[in-house]
Amino acid sequence: MAEREKRRLKVVFMGTPDFAAASLKHLLDWGGCDVVGVYCQPDRPCGRGQICTPPPVKLLAMESRLPVFQPLNFKEQADVDQLAALEPDLLLVAAYGLILPRTVLEIPKLGAINVHASLLPEYRGAAPIQRAIMDGKPVTGITIMQMEAGLDTGDILLQRSRAIGIMDTAQSLHDELAEMGGKLLVDALEKMDQGRLVRIPQDHARATYAAKLSKEEGRIDWNRPVLDVHNRIRGLFPWPGSWFDWDGMPGKTLRLTVHPGTIGDPLPEGVHPGEIHGVADDSVLIACADRLYAVPVIKPANSKPLRGREFYCGYLSRCSGDHLLKPEPACPGE
Repeated sequence: MAEREKRRLKVVFMGTPDFAAASLKHLLDWGGCDVVGVYCQPDRPCGRGQICTPPPVKLLAMESRLPVFQPLNFKEQADVDQLAALEPDLLLVAAYGLILPRTVLEIPKLGAINVHASLLPEYRGAAPIQRAIMDGKPVTGITIMQMEAGLDTGDILLQRSRAIGIMDTAQSLHDELAEMGGKLLVDALEKMDQGRLVRIPQDHARATYAAKLSKEEGRIDWNRPVLDVHNRIRGLFPWPGSWFDWDGMPGKTLRLTVHPGTIGDPLPEGVHPGEIHGVADDSVLIACADRLYAVPVIKPANSKPLRGREFYCGYLSRCSGDHLLKPEPACPGE
């Protein structure tokens, strides 16, 4: 039989957020397989009004007129049977939000492959993008892996790396890796069709874990070196965000959430970590252990976000204290 007459793969796609929607879009644009079903997490309340909102993957699937399934989990046999009835050759998974049980992984003839936002075996788990930035890693990437019952422990099929810039945030890196993941998934399927996909076992001794984020991790410790503070703030942006409790108002402590900023001058003599030390280029200067940190946007609790100068003039009741920041290398000391 000619190559062009080979039976097209029947695949089921499993994913939930924007990251997964990028992979589904690339898959549909490619058109080299038949997507017979799309699985995502159930609609959940979102925003201040707590209105149930369809996840991005569901919206894209509905636009493409694909059948959508949203089981809470696969503990009910009826949900497993429903998936089996689709008779998929392969499961394609990206940020589904659920660890798939063996009963599900054994349904497709070719198993399941996953799009993971790290260079496995580093950063297995729920928050690989954020943790890589928070740890100050210079590079990350995408891994296409064969799934098994363990957490991100399966064989590596393809990998592609991407440098992490000094101003990258979790949001900006997420968006680029989402696109990269979709393209690499299609590459993997093309190589699979050509019989050129090689499985490489992970080196489990090198494995690290990217635990789920918590809001408490957003508390800023200004006693840390400025590069550590910068990495944590940008790694937690936009969620859960970075904050500290400020005692700069008489008789009142105010919680301030900050946006990622830039590394400033060495710490002036007599200035202590956590102190607000004027403004420069419309950013508030806050002291860390070794240098000033220039914050462009601050959001006081129960208030709208303010530009640095707006906050400084309004909450400190003075607009003097401007400083000029000297150009500094990306990593102080280089």
